[in-house]
Amino acid sequence: MPIAPLVTSMLEAIGEDPTRDGLLRTPERVEKAMRYLTSGYTTDISKIVNNAIFDVQYDEMVIVKDIEFFSMCEHHMLPFYGKINIAYIARNKVIGLSKIPRIVDAFARRLQIQERMTQQIAECIQEILDPLGVAVVAEAQHFCMMMRGVEKQHSDTVTSAMLGSFRTDKETRNEFLSLIRKG
Repeated sequence: MPIAPLVTSMLEAIGEDPTRDGLLRTPERVEKAMRYLTSGYTTDISKIVNNAIFDVQYDEMVIVKDIEFFSMCEHHMLPFYGKINIAYIARNKVIGLSKIPRIVDAFARRLQIQERMTQQIAECIQEILDPLGVAVVAEAQHFCMMMRGVEKQHSDTVTSAMLGSFRTDKETRNEFLSLIRKG
């Protein structure tokens, strides 16, 4: 279904003239942007991973820190953005490091809430690698809080998902949290 005609109708509904010079191509630009920003719906995780799972004699923590992401709030369709820290404790299998940020993008490029996105990323890595545990911590700023509603510009939202040993072993969880602390 084309999005551009809907954008034209929306412009008219808010009192704009979609035929004025600055808005002539806006519906097409918005459609292209929306298709990109929601491309996670059609992303195939198996194609992202592309068999980049390697057998390695390793059973320690692997962390990829400060992965930038951009998403859109499903309640207002306004952006939220931030950084995600991901760890897993290998069970003699590791994933190519570049695949982890790509997995983040697959879930961020959907209409989302931060809590669900954090959990989906953790569950995806758990399913792909079957590690001893997975930890995901996301910290984000939400335009739906900054531009409207409470209008708080400097509020961060932090969510976490702890699976396996990160949930059951406080020492493992604390090691991860200390390693991702800013400082």
